[in-house]
Amino acid sequence: MKEEMASVYSFLDVEKKWYDYWLNKDYFHAEVDDSKKPFCIVLPPPNITGSLHLGHALNATIQDILIRWRRMQGYNALWIPGTDHAGIATQMVVERELLKEGKSRWDLGREKFLEKVWDWKEKYGNTIVEQLKKLGVSCDWKRFRFTMDEEYSKAVIKAFVELYKKGYIYRGERIINWCPRCRTAISDLEVRYIEESSYLWYIKYPFYDEEGYIVIATARPETMLGDTAVAVNPEDERYKNLIGKKVILPLVGRVIPIIGDETVDPNFGTGALKVTPAHDADDFEIGKKHNLDFISVIDEKGFMNENAGKYKGLSVLECRKKIEEDLEKEGFLLKKEVYVHDIATCDRCGTPIEPMISKQWFMKMDNLANPAILAVEESKVKFIPDRWKKVYFDWMYNIRDWCLSRQLWWGHRIPAWYCNDCGYINVAEKSPDKCENCGSSNLKQDDDVLDTWFSSALWPLGTLGWPEDTKDLKYFYPTSVLSTARDIINLWVARMIMMGLEFKKDVPFYHVYVHPTVLTREGKRMSKSKGTGVDPLDLINKYGADVTRFGLAIQCTEMQDLRFHEENFENTRNFTNKIWNASRFVISNLEDRKYSEVKLEYHLLSLSDKWILSRLQKEIKEVTDHLENYRFSEYVKTIYNFFWNEFCDWYIEMVKPRLSQKEDPESRLVSQTILWKVLSDNLKLLHPVMPFITEEIWHKLPENSESIMISSWPISEDTFIDEKAEKDMEFIMESIRTIRAIRSEFNISPSDVIKVDFYTLDKDKEILLLGNSGYFATLAKAEINKVDEKKDIKNVVHKVLEGVDLYVNLKGLIDITKEKERIKKELEEALNIKKKIEERLSNEEFLRKAPENVVEKEKEKLESINRKIRSLEESFNTLE
Repeated sequence: MKEEMASVYSFLDVEKKWYDYWLNKDYFHAEVDDSKKPFCIVLPPPNITGSLHLGHALNATIQDILIRWRRMQGYNALWIPGTDHAGIATQMVVERELLKEGKSRWDLGREKFLEKVWDWKEKYGNTIVEQLKKLGVSCDWKRFRFTMDEEYSKAVIKAFVELYKKGYIYRGERIINWCPRCRTAISDLEVRYIEESSYLWYIKYPFYDEEGYIVIATARPETMLGDTAVAVNPEDERYKNLIGKKVILPLVGRVIPIIGDETVDPNFGTGALKVTPAHDADDFEIGKKHNLDFISVIDEKGFMNENAGKYKGLSVLECRKKIEEDLEKEGFLLKKEVYVHDIATCDRCGTPIEPMISKQWFMKMDNLANPAILAVEESKVKFIPDRWKKVYFDWMYNIRDWCLSRQLWWGHRIPAWYCNDCGYINVAEKSPDKCENCGSSNLKQDDDVLDTWFSSALWPLGTLGWPEDTKDLKYFYPTSVLSTARDIINLWVARMIMMGLEFKKDVPFYHVYVHPTVLTREGKRMSKSKGTGVDPLDLINKYGADVTRFGLAIQCTEMQDLRFHEENFENTRNFTNKIWNASRFVISNLEDRKYSEVKLEYHLLSLSDKWILSRLQKEIKEVTDHLENYRFSEYVKTIYNFFWNEFCDWYIEMVKPRLSQKEDPESRLVSQTILWKVLSDNLKLLHPVMPFITEEIWHKLPENSESIMISSWPISEDTFIDEKAEKDMEFIMESIRTIRAIRSEFNISPSDVIKVDFYTLDKDKEILLLGNSGYFATLAKAEINKVDEKKDIKNVVHKVLEGVDLYVNLKGLIDITKEKERIKKELEEALNIKKKIEERLSNEEFLRKAPENVVEKEKEKLESINRKIRSLEESFNTLE
């Protein structure tokens, strides 16, 4: 027999022990095995600057559930972990560290600065990895990848060169999003819009060769210094006759044309638009179409440049203030009015971005996007929930060229070398010795690095060995499922699909599961700075990894958001104790024998045996179906309800007398075997979400394998499904619940045996009740007897269930006079409460002033108290 279980479960004694055990046994590792079907997940690589937050914990739990489940099903399951170098984020962290020493990266130079970053990465870059291990994730750590390790970098450079040769990547001047703080270009997807209350300034632009003026409205008067036209909609009756005329740019004196362009919104401001092609994306397109001049007036640090004339050197906001003063002084400012609008900010640092023209590397997206759109339209890639494919399509149908270059030092340096003699751009996988155009060796590599999302887009390919045609790539690609957050569908998911189709002619994964976003109880985004963030490590330290995982999974519904409720973790801790205590009971009643060899179909089974075996098969089917369809909340709820409500509360209680009766060895063996089977199968079903406690109990059970992790997933056996047994058992349980409720309602002492008479014309029900009277004795302390006619119900509780009249005689069990007094008192109290609630709900002032949820609560209280009153009246009438 296995060693005895401790009286109380302690996760502190268990979790590290079993994680080390799994690592030592190499269970997480997978190699190519053609005899097995592959199942592969790539971990969305967290930034090396990151630490575990609840979103990470939820996503890691989801992936671990899937990988452990498939492993148990016999798949060759591989979960590839890794981290992302996180260009801007990491560079900012290291620069902040340098700032404490009074230094900048420019003081160190590129080479020394990169040494600092690598040192930082080695010291702090794996923090989140160690935190993930505390959660119990079964990643194949032998296959850990980093987006800037040597092999992965080869894939990134190869991809860039191949795309350049195809003509998809080009270098040119275009309007881009520029962050003055990070001093780099950022993509449209890295811009966060924040609502701001500002102003619209209405400015007069005088006509050049006649009296009068046209009024424009702008939210950015400082950019007027770079205006090269005023645009109106050619269909706008107010202005169409002005097209072709010229105006004088206030404060500058530059003569600029009035042009017609159908993109101008006649309903915004005055309907006349100042056109600043160098500082607005829409104006840039207008400028190209009408061959306007492009005049940049803001520099890379966010200050006015030499083209701003006397305003040179001022910050954007300082210039705005000065421009307003000068416009007013010279009579050009008509008015200003409050204007609430969204301003574009850098997603990393929160600084307002400056649209500006810059020479950057871009990637044409149309040719890459079309096959990726088709892949989702044809369901080669499926989004779960399905609604998220709309987000994907909305972006893909309107995709624009991708700005790939970043003005950083940390990242994959662009593999382009400029010839200082002929100007030719040499793009190659390795540093060239000479220019392939003129033969000069006077070459200089581009200083910029690639957008982090470019390297991330290759994650499923690069982690499996691409560009080499490796065995891993042939076997594990496409991967099976990607679990990710909704905010990176376009940043990452879409780009991986494009790169997979481009380089492997196949999708990178078949399913994209978009998990809910974890919000506060009130439905707001969690924030450490506001004190509303919850650290999953605190949960793990308080409750253990199993409870943390289960508590997150049970909240993981198909809803868009997950509102964090710590009560779920409290309830799960109670469930963990229930699992432990039930397992202790079962194991203490087992012998050291092979219960798997007991053929239950050859033994006499009781109604409860048939019922629990049938319910077990349905539980297995339901749980497996929930996992197949990514219904994680339903998966854990199904096990919770079966294990606690059916197995523990009913079956275990029902078999206790049989376990203690040594004189009926067959009945004892059957009950032991079923207890062993139900517990074993439920531990297996629970293992993907609660790996530690299930492993600990597994080793206490007789005859089980060296680890639950490598045991077989339960398969439903239809021969044990018994609809009649389930229906009969449900009737027995409902009858017992009814009797228990009567005991509670009339405060009948737990030590008193209740005599229950029943009357029925249904012969099957009669046989059922009499044949299972022992359950009533065990679970309701009741003696059940048949009577031949309906009884008088004075001082008798009468209930009717499915054509059966149940009678519980209260005489001799309670002091009827005393009980009537108690009920009468409770009834009076309830009626008083009802009166107060009704007065509140009939008060017009209360209904007008009280919040809707408060009124609803009062209505709910009224319904509840009415139910209580009806129950008390019924009880009182019984005793009359």
